[in-house]
Amino acid sequence: MPDFSYGGTQDLAAGAQRLVSKRPDLTMLSRTADSLYWVSRYVERAEYLARILDATTRLTNLPSAYGGAGTEWHSAVLTAGCEEAFAKAYGEANERNVCDFLSFSPDNPSSIRNCLALARSNARAVRTALTSEMWDALNGAWLELQRFEKKRMDREEFARFLDWVKNVSLVFDGSAYRTMLRDDGYWFSRLGVYIERADNTARILDVKYHVLLPDTEQVGGSLDYFQWTTVLREVSALTAYHWVYREAVKPLLIADLLILNRRMPRSLAACYENISRFLDLLGDAYGRQGPAQRQARKTLASLSNTQIETIFEGGLHEFISDFITENNRLGGTIIDQYLQ
Repeated sequence: MPDFSYGGTQDLAAGAQRLVSKRPDLTMLSRTADSLYWVSRYVERAEYLARILDATTRLTNLPSAYGGAGTEWHSAVLTAGCEEAFAKAYGEANERNVCDFLSFSPDNPSSIRNCLALARSNARAVRTALTSEMWDALNGAWLELQRFEKKRMDREEFARFLDWVKNVSLVFDGSAYRTMLRDDGYWFSRLGVYIERADNTARILDVKYHVLLPDTEQVGGSLDYFQWTTVLREVSALTAYHWVYREAVKPLLIADLLILNRRMPRSLAACYENISRFLDLLGDAYGRQGPAQRQARKTLASLSNTQIETIFEGGLHEFISDFITENNRLGGTIIDQYLQ
């Protein structure tokens, strides 16, 4: 398995002391850009965790005739990239422990609660750089979250909570898209979205392919079918899959959709098309290209010049492991080049 720890998680205390630009005229921009970048990453990550929990609940609710190996909740922790922290806090990966850890635990830096808290803290630090609609979406979400935390939730209520988290992300993302001035602040915000989204899509694919299906279960069997269908639901791609391929659910085609198909908004290729575009806009605006632009173009070219059959021949797991490493490296390069 690849290293599923998130790359570049921001330490707010340290972040407040850094962000001095190499160009004096861009000192304030660097501070603002950093917060906008991380606001978007944290909101995207909160939505992703809600999707993981929703999908895992669906998988565990499959009829017993489909007979999974009981690894679904463990796979949710792996996909979220916090296996070591979870093991220290809880040990056993069951529904109650995983839902609490990924949703509300203050001890999990990447819980939904902490993602929304960090997003709001970053937004508050650069309040004047946000539109009123963006701030209202985040601030209102934080206040509403306090009410959810105080509830004793059954499965039905928890499902409503997950839908609410996904809706918060949609509202925030939509308000940013519809109201932000198209300048460097917007470009940094979108970079945060797509770096995070590429990482999340890769994790979902790898854990399904490498962890979920029991060794005793037939590839292409009923359990395999429902698990892959759930993966498509996780990324809101089930309808898109049938529109594009007009075939029954097949792992090769699902991987093609989520890795190489640029028409699919959450695919790796679509994410890197946008990452490369926004980095080029920044390079043009600042009059200088750098390592971030070169890394993004290299990854985009690699995705553009490969076929899904070639990826499977070399090993899907190995391909995704390398991609996650490179995506984390690009995130670090963006921070080094622009945000400190």
